Amino acid sequence: MALVFICTPWLNYKEMTNYLAGHAAEQRAARYLQDQGFKLRELNWHNKLAEIDIVAEKDGRIFFVEVKYRRNNDQGDGFDYITKAKLKHMQRAANFWIGDHSHQGEVTLAALSVSGDEQYEFIEIDS
Repeated sequence: MALVFICTPWLNYKEMTNYLAGHAAEQRAARYLQDQGFKLRELNWHNKLAEIDIVAEKDGRIFFVEVKYRRNNDQGDGFDYITKAKLKHMQRAANFWIGDHSHQGEVTLAALSVSGDEQYEFIEIDS
């Protein structure tokens, strides 16, 4: 079986492997959320100005989920990389999604840390 890499001019090899690992983690995170009773609304929603890894729904509430993957926790877990700037970006992206979908219900920002050894941790973020 041959291994094929799709190359793009804007990603180097390291970035491509990080991109593929991140995409695989998002797929695993989506399955995890489904197993926890969430209904997936969208994966990798984006517009020209923002993106959301996962939009999910549970108990009538919409969750905007940022997925953070780490092969190991040597440099901290995924939550360590959710900065004030990242929170602002998440809120802005959520507002775009809400506007695009005319959603008027309850919403929550959340994060899901996925580790290389299949450990998951989900948190709701107070914004």
